[in-house]
Amino acid sequence: MQSHSPASQTAPSKALAVMSGPSALDVYTLGCGLFLAVAPWLFGFAGSAGRIDAELAGAAVVVLSLGGLLAFADWEEWLKVALGMWLIAAPWLLGFVHTSAMHVSITIGIAVTFLSLLELWLAHDTDFADDRPASVSRP
Repeated sequence: MQSHSPASQTAPSKALAVMSGPSALDVYTLGCGLFLAVAPWLFGFAGSAGRIDAELAGAAVVVLSLGGLLAFADWEEWLKVALGMWLIAAPWLLGFVHTSAMHVSITIGIAVTFLSLLELWLAHDTDFADDRPASVSRP
């Protein structure tokens, strides 16, 4: 007979049990993606490169965040990290430096990267899993 007490779980299964439910961090990245997708209309991005990048990257962040709300997976968080890094570099790579699109892209890129890395860290930090109340962890 197998016991499902927190003490009997291995470290990886504890971390996955903690992150098996929806995470507030995915809700925050979802909000960042929605904001990024509507930013061209809010701030009137004049350049087409900044507008198209914001719309496409925003839609991608929204889709990945919705996926993260349904079921946690490392790969979806790593894709959000890559999108966040892209958003930070995009103004120079696509040529919309010194515009409002640049400021929005970098700010949202930093936020998405930070939130995704934080979620990955919390998912794999066994100390965090040990500190959670027993009622939160699932068998």
